Amino acid sequence: MRQIVLDTETTGLEISAGNRIIEIGCVEMVSRRLTGRTFHRYLNPDRDIEEGALAVHGITRARLEGEPRFPEIAQEFFDFIDGAELIIHNASFDLGFLDAEVARLANDPRKIDTRCRVLDTLTLARELHPGQRNNLDALCKRYGVDNSRREYHGALLDARILADVYLAMTGGQSALELGDAPRTGRKRADSVAAATPGPRAERPAVALPVVMANDEEMQAHEAMLERIAKQSGGKCLFRTLGESGV
Repeated sequence: MRQIVLDTETTGLEISAGNRIIEIGCVEMVSRRLTGRTFHRYLNPDRDIEEGALAVHGITRARLEGEPRFPEIAQEFFDFIDGAELIIHNASFDLGFLDAEVARLANDPRKIDTRCRVLDTLTLARELHPGQRNNLDALCKRYGVDNSRREYHGALLDARILADVYLAMTGGQSALELGDAPRTGRKRADSVAAATPGPRAERPAVALPVVMANDEEMQAHEAMLERIAKQSGGKCLFRTLGESGV
């Protein structure tokens, strides 16, 4: 299965206020393995960035002046995600902004959820941990995922962190991370070698000792069964099983 873990950063929280996407970050997984393929673009929103959003991601409008606009990278983005399952934390937020950008395209655009299946890890986390905090930082702490580099939110960094969280939430992450040397500090060949199982250790057959109860222990056992039988009105499971030969 091909999955794309996706995150965005925006100029603000409300689409209705004209806010736009300024960063898209995606990482690819195939069969629950990070492949090393990513999609990462900063975008020129042609508008100011709200102070609240700036405090979260630290991306200024001046930083984005020379970046492309969404229509310039749209086809490359679609080519990267088409046919995959998107994994997004609080998917309604990111999909809402992506669909708003797509709607501005001139060539009869399709909504993102018609191109891809979508899995919302926030919904999954709420099912697994009802009544608890389930933002990305809380999940990192709960599952032991390192987010120490997350001084500011960033789309690609958050997508990589979310990939680790998702794998931990859904059964654990393989140590094999092909092509992801810049993030892990390991060369691809080293990663493959580390993931290759060594020879299986053979243990000699050893007969397990059988320890039988002595007379004193048997008498204490019978006395306990008698008390159970009296208190249960004769419904003593152990004696029933004994009489049946089980």
